[in-house]
Amino acid sequence: MPVRYGPLAAVFYRESKIRATNTTFLFFDLFYPLLYLLVFGIGVNAALGAAPALGKGVDYNSFFLAGVLGMASLGVAVNSSWSFFLDRDNGIFLEMLTYPMRRSEYLLGKVLFNVCVAVLQAAITVAAGCLLLGIHLRWSLLPILAIAVIAGTAGWFFFYAIFALRIRRNDAFNSLVNASYFVLMFVSSMFYPLAPLPRWLRLTARANPVTWQVDVLRYGSIGLGTPSRLALEALAFVIFALACFALAVRSLRDQG
Repeated sequence: MPVRYGPLAAVFYRESKIRATNTTFLFFDLFYPLLYLLVFGIGVNAALGAAPALGKGVDYNSFFLAGVLGMASLGVAVNSSWSFFLDRDNGIFLEMLTYPMRRSEYLLGKVLFNVCVAVLQAAITVAAGCLLLGIHLRWSLLPILAIAVIAGTAGWFFFYAIFALRIRRNDAFNSLVNASYFVLMFVSSMFYPLAPLPRWLRLTARANPVTWQVDVLRYGSIGLGTPSRLALEALAFVIFALACFALAVRSLRDQG
């Protein structure tokens, strides 16, 4: 006899079954950002080394580790939103709304699964960075790093869930997700420090939630950054995530 699960565990179990039967999703969720670190990171590190703009004594591999973890949060959220969109597009989503669970429970069950995937992905990436690239992690700051991974993944999941629930056309949804993914990543501190950038680009990147999350990840991994500024960025990201959660729940309640 199958075990009876509570609403959160049932949604979590369903998500794990979907991902386990799709090796493409598993590869992108767990290893794609790591390949960025091992290929792009090593290449740029060889070209730049410990450039002064990265921070005193910081090489590019160490600088880029936080960017890769931020990229993983975005990637997991994008993959999950695509699954969300397909469920709604083929009618399974409306059927699930008839099940005995609150809609917020359905949303939280999904985000719980995605957070677990992101934490596993982060553990793999950090271990590979330390063992293969010699990155010196600030272990005393590990709790900050873990919180930034968890909060960041949840925030981006709620952000993309809004579009998955609101947009009806497949081509429109894909275009918006791909365009936003590109802009959010490259107009941020994910790949490079902001100080040498043109003023307009630096100010735009400062207003990007990806920058807020990546800066906190960078402090939690190698201790780079000013605590007072990072506290403001962390607060801004929490507000962003809560606003996205509220909008995602509202979008969910407007369905059917």
